[in-house]
Amino acid sequence: MEKQSPNIFECLAMIQAKLKAPKDQYNSFGKYKYRSAESILEAVKPLLKELNCTLWITDEMVEVGGRIYVKATACFTPTEVTGLAGPLKVSAFARESESKAGMDASQITGSASSYARKYALNGLFAIDDTKDADALNTSPDYTKPAPAPASSSLPSNIPQTHNPSSSALTQNS
Repeated sequence: MEKQSPNIFECLAMIQAKLKAPKDQYNSFGKYKYRSAESILEAVKPLLKELNCTLWITDEMVEVGGRIYVKATACFTPTEVTGLAGPLKVSAFARESESKAGMDASQITGSASSYARKYALNGLFAIDDTKDADALNTSPDYTKPAPAPASSSLPSNIPQTHNPSSSALTQNS
């Protein structure tokens, strides 16, 4: 019996489970570690090859309320697609600064593109890049709220490792 290729969701779930994208960059001004889009891509490429999948990212300039945003869309598909007619797509937006000291216009756009691409990849591969705002509040007057009870509105056959509604990203089909 011939082994059936995994469908697009099985491939994505395998990559999400295996992907290790460490925060290998350091911001000396803010004194924190972070990961870049390049770090994520470096970590995911061997998994894409192993599972025979393809990833590509596109950028589009969009105007919203008189401001220019870079819309980055990460697209993912197994090379031999089963179970879905097209790629999975996740988009993220980053706004260009009006100006940034020491940067020309192309550098400002490139910076916004890198940022949007990072968050599109975070959404696609279920990488949580946020800090708990309550953990960062050190005011003595602050009372941390009680944790919400765990519940899910997802069907039982969907893995509950990532809740897209908690992300600032939008998922397109």
